[in-house]
Amino acid sequence: MLQKLSIRNYALIDSLDIEFDKGLNIITGETGAGKSIMLGALSLILGQRAESKYFFNQEKKCVIEGSFLLADENLKLLFEENDLDFFNESTLRREISIDGKSRSFINDTPVNLSTLKLIGEKLIDIHSQQATQELNDADFQLLIVDSLANHQPLLSEYRSGYKKLKQSIKRLDELSKEANDARSKQDYEQFLFNELEQANLKADEQAELEQELERLTHAETIKRGLLTANGLLTEGEPSAIQFLKEAQLQLQQIEKFDLAVNVLFERLKSTVIEIKDIADEVAGIESNTLHQADRLEIINQRLDLLYSLQQKHRVANNQELLDLQQQLENNLSKLLSSDEEIEKLNQEIEKIKITLHQQATKLSDNRKKAIKIVEDQTGITLKKVGMPNAKLVLAQNLLQELAKDGIDTINLLFTANAGQAPAPVNKVASGGELSRLMLSIKALLAKHTFLPTIIFDEIDTGISGETAVKVGEVIAQLGENMQVVSITHLPQIAAKGYSHYYVHKNEQSGKTTTGIRKLKPEERVEVIAEMLSGKNPGLSAIENARELLA
Repeated sequence: MLQKLSIRNYALIDSLDIEFDKGLNIITGETGAGKSIMLGALSLILGQRAESKYFFNQEKKCVIEGSFLLADENLKLLFEENDLDFFNESTLRREISIDGKSRSFINDTPVNLSTLKLIGEKLIDIHSQQATQELNDADFQLLIVDSLANHQPLLSEYRSGYKKLKQSIKRLDELSKEANDARSKQDYEQFLFNELEQANLKADEQAELEQELERLTHAETIKRGLLTANGLLTEGEPSAIQFLKEAQLQLQQIEKFDLAVNVLFERLKSTVIEIKDIADEVAGIESNTLHQADRLEIINQRLDLLYSLQQKHRVANNQELLDLQQQLENNLSKLLSSDEEIEKLNQEIEKIKITLHQQATKLSDNRKKAIKIVEDQTGITLKKVGMPNAKLVLAQNLLQELAKDGIDTINLLFTANAGQAPAPVNKVASGGELSRLMLSIKALLAKHTFLPTIIFDEIDTGISGETAVKVGEVIAQLGENMQVVSITHLPQIAAKGYSHYYVHKNEQSGKTTTGIRKLKPEERVEVIAEMLSGKNPGLSAIENARELLA
């Protein structure tokens, strides 16, 4: 429900605040007084385009703000889906600067224009003689039937299942594409993996082989050096060990005279033992150093294989080859697991489809029953609004595949004249007929579902007399279930309002401005009397106005 509309610096409006009531709110005024200006301002917080040339003061920004009382829980979900805080009293605001740039806010949170439009259209529905698109909208046509089919829990469950189906199908497509891509590379990757696996790679193998290759390649040089070293240590005349032993003997003979010499003697004694150990190890290495042509060939072949694999895969060492081998193994395993997942997902999709078909069939049956009720009740209302021969037909068609709302489409067909076959509304109905048809449908929907505030912009054009009275009654009944704002020029409709607002022009300081005020009971009598007979109404017009209000 729209509680308050604030307009600053727009068209002929400098500053204006309007507080609306629940039920039917009537707006009247002289032609050109500015009723359409308020609709234009309101459309800005519904996401319509704004132009600074329509500002009252070209040096100030324009601000439009609407305060709403929200009761529909579905709106809470919509707010959450768009990361917005939900309050039962929420505010939509649009600010347009003098350079044409605009900012939008919902509950003081900045939002883009598309989000403002999305939320705004759920709060206010502006309907004029030209606004017939909704009647031709497939979702709206289905909504008409669903509102009376009394199957909202089942429909919600179906929509949830359908959403899960679409997600599963999307995941299946992704998996299938990945599997196809992997399968196209499978033979080559299997070959590469087998090649690496057969190589029996070890992380540190290359360094060890390269070191062993160095030893075998220079075996003669190593052996010769070891023999020479061993000869100098043990076999020379005299050898290094003999020199050390002689020095040891000299120190032993004088150590009793000087304690410091004793320490040196012990150190030299340890050195002799260490030199002997070194000599033994040199001799052992020398005896084991052999020129092994067979082993040398094996090492060269192994290193050639490793270098070849590294060059082929553009890596630097065995560890990177092992990492590649693991990746190839993972790819091959993933292909096997993805095949299993694809099969499992296919089975899950089939189960979901079976359930959805059962639910869709039930929805379709419910709709078939509701169609007759919609046609009959809408026909009754059409007669009330002066269209006794009008007929609404809802053609139910079955789809070949599941859709987001089931397996049905509803085509709205209409005729306003006896003997004329029903046809799509945009082909056979005039503006006035469309307006009354929409009024009849909205009156029916308001009894069975939450509807946003609806604003009728002079939909009563082209009617008068008793028909105008009946249209007023239907609009008033509509106001019993929802908030309605009706801009009208007919006194028969104006008299049905719960609240009545009068739009007027003001002349001040050479400037024309638009204002609006809520009429008191006696003021309503005067305004409606003027609508009946013009300015300065007589007593009969005033009495007629009182009767209409009564």
